[in-house]
Formats: sequence, C-alpha cells, structure tokens
Amino acid sequence: MLILLAFIIVFHITSAALLFISTIDNAWWVGDNFSTDVWRMCATNISTCMAITDQFREYQSIQAVQATMILSTIFCCVAFLVFILQLFRLKQGERFVLTSVIQLLSCLCVMIAASIYTDRHEELHKSNEYSIEVSKGRYGYSFVLAWIAFAFTLISGVMYLVLRKRK
Repeated sequence: MLILLAFIIVFHITSAALLFISTIDNAWWVGDNFSTDVWRMCATNISTCMAITDQFREYQSIQAVQATMILSTIFCCVAFLVFILQLFRLKQGERFVLTSVIQLLSCLCVMIAASIYTDRHEELHKSNEYSIEVSKGRYGYSFVLAWIAFAFTLISGVMYLVLRKRK
C-alpha cells in the first residue's frame, strides 16, 4: 500500500511539474530563429524577447490560453494539498472524490488551453506586430508537454475517483 501511495504522489507531482514547465517555458511555437509561448516571442539569433500585448491579433485567444493554463496549474497544486489533507481526514473506505474533482478541473483547463492554441495558432502567428516572421514554425515541446499534462491529470483524476482510503 505504501508503494501505491508513493506512486500516486510522484505521479501527481510529475503532473504539476509538467504544467509549470508548459506554462512558463518559451517553446509553444518554435522556428529556426525564434520561439514563442503564450507570454512572449524571442528571437534566438539576436537574443531579444518581446512581450505579447493587446496590440497583437487574437490577443483574446492568447489571454484565454494564459488564464486556463494558470488555472490548471493552480487546480493541480490545490488537488495535491487536498489529497494530503484527505489522507488524514477521510475515514477508512471512503473515496478521494474532492481531490478527483479538483484534478479533473485541472485536466479540463489544460485541455481547453491546448485546444484553443491548436485551433487559433495560424491566426495567432500572422500578426504584423511580430518583429520577425513566425508563421513558418512548428509546435514546440511546451505545447507537447501541455498535452502530456492533460493525459497525466486525467489519469490521476480518475485514479483518485477509484481510490479508497485504507489503513
């Protein structure tokens, strides 16, 4: 039982780390001489970064991605704290339903963020405000990590729903 508990905790911490990395790191859309994320665009050949502001086309979409990624990270961290509290507060045989609901909300938020970015990426990168051409790029590893975090949070949310507290 202790091994299962350790696995669940490591799995949850891994989910949170994936969410933090994908939210913070600058690699949602990359090219040979640039990388962009939901916060800024950086030109790698001249080492300058430019914040994405409301002058950019589709800024509302970027803000939606920002908000839902932040929410998913917060929900994941809160779910971990609730799980730790429920370990001590739940009676034997009860399920971790509250932890599961919060983790599934995190899953929903990261899915919404990655889906919005997937749908709107062409319009997002055609803005004239970019200092270099960014439309000819590809998805970066932060974007992939966001989708992996979606799978991890979904699995852990279902795992918490099935899990019962034992001695």
